[in-house]
Amino acid sequence: MTVFEDLESQVRSYCRNWPVVFDTAKGSRLTDVDGNQYLDFFGGAGALNYGHNPDVLKKPLIEYLTRDGITHGLDMYTSAKGEFLSTFEEVILKPRDLQYKVQFPGPTGANAVESALKLARKISGKEALINFTNAFHGMTLGALSVTGNSMKRGGAGIPLVHSTPMPFDNYFDGKMPDFLWFEKVLDDTGSSLNEPAAVIVETVQGEGGLNPARIEWLQGLRDLCTRKGILMIVDDVQMGCGRTGPFFSFEIAGIQPDIVTISKSISGYGLPMALVLIKPEYDQWGPGEHNGTFRGNNPAFVTATHTLRNWWTDDTLEKETLRKGEKVEEAFNKIIGDNQGTEMFTKGRGMARGIQFEGEGLAEKVASKAFEHRLLLETAGPNDEVLKLLAPLTTTDDELDEGLGIIAESVRTVIGS
Repeated sequence: MTVFEDLESQVRSYCRNWPVVFDTAKGSRLTDVDGNQYLDFFGGAGALNYGHNPDVLKKPLIEYLTRDGITHGLDMYTSAKGEFLSTFEEVILKPRDLQYKVQFPGPTGANAVESALKLARKISGKEALINFTNAFHGMTLGALSVTGNSMKRGGAGIPLVHSTPMPFDNYFDGKMPDFLWFEKVLDDTGSSLNEPAAVIVETVQGEGGLNPARIEWLQGLRDLCTRKGILMIVDDVQMGCGRTGPFFSFEIAGIQPDIVTISKSISGYGLPMALVLIKPEYDQWGPGEHNGTFRGNNPAFVTATHTLRNWWTDDTLEKETLRKGEKVEEAFNKIIGDNQGTEMFTKGRGMARGIQFEGEGLAEKVASKAFEHRLLLETAGPNDEVLKLLAPLTTTDDELDEGLGIIAESVRTVIGS
């Protein structure tokens, strides 16, 4: 590992927690250069909802590359893009009665968020935005301006302005009515709040600590935005593509955002790809007004198309994800019951689950202990207080049992030490 330490920037992070050199991966397991296998409950931070190197995606990808299919296409028309768009409309949009136009920004979630924020300002003619406490939307300047984490915001090096944070659901532990402050400052001409172009929200805050918004809170937010003429942007970069059960995480609330950002697992194979979904009346871009060299990653279009055809033509994966999520929650509740001397509680929705520890550094210690047993887990929350599970949705019950057993043993060891 000397080459990494000698040449790679100090900014590297995950490799500090998992100091091995990984070589191959299949399904829910990675293998290092020494042949040791690791169970993956990290899932590429949500980019590998269908596991590593799934055969149903690898085969068409190899065939496409072998026949010299277009790899780099900017926003040119290609057969791979056309097949993806047709499939996305047929499999995802039409069954949900959604009429979105599809924008391909640069290939990352932050690119999608930047596009959404720019478009909202263009549509409304307003500069101000509303974000929520503990939100995370990316590491570029626009995305950082609507992100809550002080450490990440501090890395910008300049003031992050034109956005005002509002309390996310349950921020006051149910002691205040929903949107009391938000509505008050919107209606008060003396509040100094600039009239906002849009609200951007995650239905489950991933990096913020697996904080799920209640259905009625999301419905209330949609209603508030409609009444006040504010665009609603849902950031579904991490929680979309089935992570919480349905394809879109907002489906559970029966709402339709004005703009939706998608990335991470949309390609299905871990290949960079992102979408911005826009209600037709808001598709007001001029040609080339927002562009990017790598917004036409055609191999990602190929795997995305086959992902939709393989997993999303019926509700099998959705039902399995919800069932497995309940299995994880049950196991986490048992862990909590078996370690009653330490305050902790479960969080999340679907297969985005976590345990929040009140003791400083406990979640990180548990994740470190789990790695010793060859299980990959990360932490989340403003103080890394949440042990975060983002296992591939295709993880088997046996693999879930194996990993949950390692977590239980790791918690016992850390709590008992």
